[in-house]
Amino acid sequence: MITEAWVVIAILVVAVLLFATEKLPMDVVALSVLALLVVIGLVNVQEALSGFSSPATITVAAMFVLSAGIQRSGLLAALGRLLARVRIPWLFTLLVMLVIGFVSAFVNNTAAVAVFLPLVLAAAAANKAPASRVLIPMSYAAQMGGACTLIGTSTNLLVNSVAHDMGQPGFTLFEFAQLGMVMAGFGFVYVMAVGRYLLPDRHAVDPSEDYSLGKYVTELVVTEDSRLVGKSVAEAKLADQYGVYVLELLRRGQKIWSPRAQLLEPGDVLLVRGEWAQLSELKDRARLQVEPEFAREAAPEETAESDQILVEAMIAPGSRLAGHTLASLDFHWQYGATVLAIHRRGHVVRRQLKRVPLDVGDILMMRVPESALPQLRRNPALVVLSEKEAPQLSSRRAVLSLAILAAVVGTAALGWLPIVASAIAGCAALLLTRCLDPEDAYEAIDWRVILLLAGLLPLGIALSKSGAAAALAQAALELFGNQPVLALAVLYLVTALLTEAMSNNAAAVLLAPIAISTALGLGVDPKPFLIAVMFAASTSFATPVGYQTNTMVYSAGGYRFGDFV
Repeated sequence: MITEAWVVIAILVVAVLLFATEKLPMDVVALSVLALLVVIGLVNVQEALSGFSSPATITVAAMFVLSAGIQRSGLLAALGRLLARVRIPWLFTLLVMLVIGFVSAFVNNTAAVAVFLPLVLAAAAANKAPASRVLIPMSYAAQMGGACTLIGTSTNLLVNSVAHDMGQPGFTLFEFAQLGMVMAGFGFVYVMAVGRYLLPDRHAVDPSEDYSLGKYVTELVVTEDSRLVGKSVAEAKLADQYGVYVLELLRRGQKIWSPRAQLLEPGDVLLVRGEWAQLSELKDRARLQVEPEFAREAAPEETAESDQILVEAMIAPGSRLAGHTLASLDFHWQYGATVLAIHRRGHVVRRQLKRVPLDVGDILMMRVPESALPQLRRNPALVVLSEKEAPQLSSRRAVLSLAILAAVVGTAALGWLPIVASAIAGCAALLLTRCLDPEDAYEAIDWRVILLLAGLLPLGIALSKSGAAAALAQAALELFGNQPVLALAVLYLVTALLTEAMSNNAAAVLLAPIAISTALGLGVDPKPFLIAVMFAASTSFATPVGYQTNTMVYSAGGYRFGDFV
């Protein structure tokens, strides 16, 4: 191989390691790769910027907006409430899978799961059935549905763009729909017939009633008239009486290293862990206050206490809140909200809440003015798990949003307009008909994904241009010989494994050029190889971190890591 090819492969390996270890955000890695390719001279400026003007990047941004139009109309929520009336557990699971699988073929599957998640939790609680029997099937169905059409996931659009850049014809909107439905059919049968014996049977409680999805960590302040003043933590026996465990004792901002033997004083802060109902009981009986240092008290004239409600909100995949501490965020300024506690799956928080960096899947217990709840629900960075006063269906918006989406799909499927043109026209129609406000449209776009696509597409160009893709394909041919089916299987397996460890879009853009070069080297049509990359990168079933929808249901369903495996 020539020097340029070795350099591109080295950049590829480093990028894969950075994506897998998550030492840096994925969009930062993508832009760093882009800058390095330009500085070294492996791509020219026009090729470097081609990712920002790529039809795939623009179409993905437009599909985020179109999905938001459907979501904001309340149509998905109304559909979910209709499904919640089904009382037979296996039928409820099957109907949820069918509906969300179909919806995800045309609407962003992460947004669809975000809408259905609180509805499924509430329905499961109403039916006294474990939500853990439904949430993993729902996540899997969303992924399988997304693989059925070109616009079902951003991964499909990205692979299609790489194919065009390398001189391939690409795909039409429904070209691989039959194959996608075969995969979905086998997947649905497996989940319903075999999965029912593998899914855990863990009961979750309706969060709108007592907010008990898991163990929360909060800060309780000892007041002057508290019954705990003058007692030690050991004497108080909080674990025995309330099921609440003291993790740390903070006095004047300093950690006390022997909290169990220390006599409590007014102003002491107990970092405690327990179910929210138990924490509330302890607070009331022992006359403590839930008052984290970072929470700013609302002025008396702002919001009456009776107008405040408790809300559980989960940090969504790709959320801009991830990595930030509560001290650096101002929920009170945005929503008049006070964060009371944090629940982190599989980890006990042992630091002051204001110093804890938030992570995807964390659940925040918040006290929010009732009037701010609709605004909180519209925030794509959070998934509101409480279903008190769920969004109501707007018939006008629902009909218009559905008609606009159908027109986008129809014009693209019939070949009247390219998918990128019809998607842009659909976004304009949503704004002109006021189904979506401009602010909501901007908020709906996951800019991390857009930067990831724009930054990595030039890497695909460099792989092809430098001969690195052809060299890797040649190495694969020498390893597997002239056996297209074996090469196809190995490509699918490698893509699937990479997707479990890193961004699915990154895995797709790295392997699509290699797939094309391998197919051409074998003298066969590249399309099956590209579809293998699409399907493997768009579906990640084995880990809770491999795909966004898995991450969303991980905490809410009370799952363990091994449940997905």
